[in-house]
This record gives sequence, C-alpha cells and structure tokens, in this order.
Amino acid sequence: MKLLRLVPEQTNFRFMHWRVLSFPFSGITAVLSIVLFLTVGLNYGIDFKGGTLIELQSTNGPANLSEIRRTLGGLNLGDVQVQEFGSPTEVLIRIESQGEGESAQQDVVENVRSAFTDGYEFRRTEVVGPRVSGELAYAGTLAVGSALLMIMFYIWFRFEWQFAVGAIITTFNDILLTVGLFAILQLDFTLSSIAAVLTIIGYSLNDTVVVYDRIRENLRRYKRLSLEELLDKSINETLSRTTMTSVTTLLALFALYFLGGEVIQSFVLAMIFGIVIGTYSSIFLASPLLMLMKLRTSVFDKKDDETSPAKSA
Repeated sequence: MKLLRLVPEQTNFRFMHWRVLSFPFSGITAVLSIVLFLTVGLNYGIDFKGGTLIELQSTNGPANLSEIRRTLGGLNLGDVQVQEFGSPTEVLIRIESQGEGESAQQDVVENVRSAFTDGYEFRRTEVVGPRVSGELAYAGTLAVGSALLMIMFYIWFRFEWQFAVGAIITTFNDILLTVGLFAILQLDFTLSSIAAVLTIIGYSLNDTVVVYDRIRENLRRYKRLSLEELLDKSINETLSRTTMTSVTTLLALFALYFLGGEVIQSFVLAMIFGIVIGTYSSIFLASPLLMLMKLRTSVFDKKDDETSPAKSA
C-alpha cells in the first residue's frame, strides 16, 4: 500500500531566499500585535477581571435579549453584558465584580436566579472574586515567562547559543501574533487562553527543534556547503514530517472548532492560528535567524575535527 505524502520525499525549495520577505513580515506583524495590545487591549474574561458569568437557556423558543437586559438593569448590578451564545435559545451574561468578598458575588447569582425563575434554565455559573482574578493573572504571566526561560536554557544546553536565541525569538514572535489575534478579534482571554498559548509554545518549539536538530547533523556532514544551502537542505529534509504533523493536528482542531461547541471555540481558534504560525516560523524565521548570528563560524571553531563528504551537486 502506497503511503500518503502531502509533500514529496525529495524537495529542493530555496526557503532562505524568502527571508527578505519573512523577516519584514514577522517584524511588522509583531509590532502591529503590540500596538493592538496597547491600544485595543484584550477582552479579559472573568478569570482575570473578576465577576460572575451565567449561561441561560430559554425553554420557550429564542431568548429575548432586550427583555433580559431590561430585567438585569433593574437589579442595579453595574456593568452587565448580555449576548447570544451558540444558538438563539442560549444566552451568556457577564456581570462585573461587586466588590471584595465572595459573598457579594454569590448574592448576584441568587438575585439573577430570582429574576429568571420562569422560562429559563441555568446551565452554567462561574464566580471569580477580584483577589483571585489578580492571582490568576500573575500565575498565568509567570507560567509563560518561566516556559520561555526554561526553553532558552534547554536549547542552549543541547545546541549552541545561536540556536537558543533563534528559538526564543521565534517562540516570542508566535506569542505576540497570538496575542494580536485575541486583540483584533476580541476573543475572550481566560485561563484557557493561557493554556492555548503554552500549548502553542510547546508545538512551535517542537517544530523548531526538529529542524535545528537536522541542521546540527548536516553541519557535521556537509562542511563544504554554504550555510544558505545547508539550511535549505535541512528544511527540505524535514518538510514532509513538518507538514504531515501540522495537517493532522489541524484536522483534529477543526473538528473541535465546528463540533465542540461555543465554550471552547476561542481556545480552539487560538490553537489553529498558533499551529499555522508555529509551522511558518519554524521554516521561514527560525532557520534564517541562524544566518544573522553567523552560526557556521561558531560551530566550526568547536567542531573542526570531523570530516565531511564533498559538496552535493
């Protein structure tokens, strides 16, 4: 039985020629993501802002959003957001934090339950106090920062310092673009979003390490090849594996996006975007960065005792 291949086993694409476009593209999109983060900002969920989230389902046909807003307005709960959630019968209510203490938030839930006793079913209720939300924001930031720091040390220990710097720049670029996606689409940024970012970091790093490992092997084997030719050769040799892994992962994510329900859609969309960006950066950003840092001279200074075959045709 013939194996399915999305990319031929032997390819000869000249990826390094595209660095004149990939570097400006990556830089511009990263800057735009930072600008969006500082100006538009993220749509923080109650995990970070604190407050109450209530999901209702109408038992009498499509929900009347105007009536729900009017009823909630009479409860004097402050900033309240009401939106359709998934289907016309489902409603998501977000209520701002009511001050210190969990008891104030619980009182909000009881008041809302009392106001919607007929015609609505309460499907989900989440309450996060202001102190807890601050701790969650700190823990999420610490998790991402620690992951990047440990990645740098790991790559530095396993490869050369140029590989570590290239991996960190590539991963940080993926994070910035993902944050830009959340900002421009105003997706809910919750603890699940932090989990998505950490997963994207791991996926992007895995792709980058696979390419870097082949580059390191070829540096020992092909000393007469120019660095540009060697990088192109290494990427082409891992291209089939990279594309197959990305496509199979995306198939699973698309199934989750369309069939998994509204609750996880923002998480899955971030994952889909991250897989695409991670694949792009491992090919068009991570490897070309090694040329900027003069990788070949550094490696040769340490490993000039190995032999290599003649330059390939």
